[in-house]
Amino acid sequence: MIYMESVSVSRPPLKFTAARVINGLRPATCFRQARRRSWPTRSSSGASVCLHVKGSSSETETRLTRPKDYYSELKFADDGGPPRWFSPVECGCRSTGSPLLVFLPGIDGVGHGLMLQHKRLGEIFDIWCLHIPVTDRTSLPDLVKLVERTIRTEHDQEAKRPIYLVGESFGASLALVVAAQNPNIDLVLILANPAASFSKSLFQSLMPSSDVRIHKQFQVPVGTIVWKLRMFHEMQSYLDSHLHAVKAQTLVLNSGKDMLRPNKIASERLSSTLKLCEVRLFIHHRDPLFSDETFDLVATIKRVNYYRRGASVDYFFDFFPPTPYELKTILRPFSWMNTAFDPVMISTTDSGEVVRGLGGIPSEGPVLLVGNHMMMGLDAVLLVSSFWTNENIMVRGMAHPLFFERLKKGGKFPGLSFFDVIRVLGGVPVSATNLYKGLSAKSHVLLYPGGIREVFHQKGEEHKMFWPAEPEFVRMAAKFGATIIPFGSVGEDDTVHLLLDCNDQMKIPPLKTFIEELTGEVVRLRSDVEGEIGKQLLYYPLVVPKLPGRFYFRFGKPISVEGREDVLTDKEKANEMYLEIQNEVQKCIDYLKENREKDPYRNLLARLSYQAFNGFDSQVPTFDI
Repeated sequence: MIYMESVSVSRPPLKFTAARVINGLRPATCFRQARRRSWPTRSSSGASVCLHVKGSSSETETRLTRPKDYYSELKFADDGGPPRWFSPVECGCRSTGSPLLVFLPGIDGVGHGLMLQHKRLGEIFDIWCLHIPVTDRTSLPDLVKLVERTIRTEHDQEAKRPIYLVGESFGASLALVVAAQNPNIDLVLILANPAASFSKSLFQSLMPSSDVRIHKQFQVPVGTIVWKLRMFHEMQSYLDSHLHAVKAQTLVLNSGKDMLRPNKIASERLSSTLKLCEVRLFIHHRDPLFSDETFDLVATIKRVNYYRRGASVDYFFDFFPPTPYELKTILRPFSWMNTAFDPVMISTTDSGEVVRGLGGIPSEGPVLLVGNHMMMGLDAVLLVSSFWTNENIMVRGMAHPLFFERLKKGGKFPGLSFFDVIRVLGGVPVSATNLYKGLSAKSHVLLYPGGIREVFHQKGEEHKMFWPAEPEFVRMAAKFGATIIPFGSVGEDDTVHLLLDCNDQMKIPPLKTFIEELTGEVVRLRSDVEGEIGKQLLYYPLVVPKLPGRFYFRFGKPISVEGREDVLTDKEKANEMYLEIQNEVQKCIDYLKENREKDPYRNLLARLSYQAFNGFDSQVPTFDI
């Protein structure tokens, strides 16, 4: 069993009674050099796989012609050799500065668990998989040492770059033990169905089972399963007293169809113990999760913003746009909004011509879109997705930090998964630094200066602007010669009727307490600003839905600040431009409020009637532009 010989806060030592040293088990020497070898070109069939095998007496290269052969040879190979690393190198074109991803296999140990994931993972990671031959009986301390030597070698070479430990079941527990032993190394753990509550696991019911049942369940020799189950117990005993030592950023992935492990109990324990832990449930996916053909690990990592190449996430450098399938998937839950609100987009060209659609928006950045916000941010997803789907323009929306982090776990705010769409579509936490990065990268950036104050407005404040007095973004736009496009949006008053606003709810003691607790769960912006813009209380508006009307967006004439040195150096000039932009936004709002009265299809029933005769894919007309 594993026991503690002495207590150490920085790195609790791992001991094992009568530990057996495996001959040939050696550190990952020349590790960086091997990883920098050129990768083979895909064959015309696109099926060849090249493996670099590390850790044995010699380094070999094996070419397999089909993924099926790769699977079967790894799964049933029994060379009796020591555990070793292999790298599936047919993984696409890696990005600059890719971090290392170390895969720790499940109870079978052969390391084929990423077979359905490695190609996409290889585009953004350097991948090393641990292979433990099925008849190998390496002790747990020696396995831990092997993984430790690998990550320490990498850390010595790239101290500022994180190392990802990805594990399923057995491998997930092994990753936790390694992380507890190495709290000073920047690790990111991605754990699929972790057996962190093994003592309560249904695995124990297999111990007295027949050999036939065990072999049928895991497709590996019974002796291997029994050996791994013993190590499960050892890891559980160690983690019971050292789980708190894990400082790594941790993502727990649970499959809903996993019948062998009490995932909810394990996840709750990890979430409550680990400070940097997020849990995601995939209720319709089977176990092993990584071998489910409908599960995409890269898409999941992107959803939760867990990909980084430095000490923290760079929301521009570390962002990868969604694939067409990912975009379709993330927008599917919001498809009803397009039907219910049928947004009308109107833009203005450089020459001043007003056109329907987004054709007046420059296709090349840097572009700064500045406008007003609707209640609860109902407009944001529709607006950003329209740029993606209609113009193939990626808009990076400046969003409140509540969409990216919480100050308190298990609070009253919806979980971060509720806001995945914001992150997948390119949202970034609003800050001067991120605005600088966005404009310097020549991106299309979306900014709502009114922020939370407009999103959680009071009765009678529909379409009202609450902008700060200082021109926070004008000088930044001038520095990079950005094109500023003011826009206005209306339509929330045709969708809901606000019954109880924040002022009403603050008069009710229980609701007042609730609002204060809710506001305290997230980072507060502009806390030092006085007046209306400083009112940053978060609450749930009590509304009565209406038969949906229509959302309208108008983008004004582009304002170029390229070469405007006076805006950079003269505060008064900056204020003048700021007021000009505010006035243009207000004009857009007034234009839409006036002209929507002339729209014969402002009502949902009128639009459905039109589409019933002309096809549900047809564009519904609006007022004359």
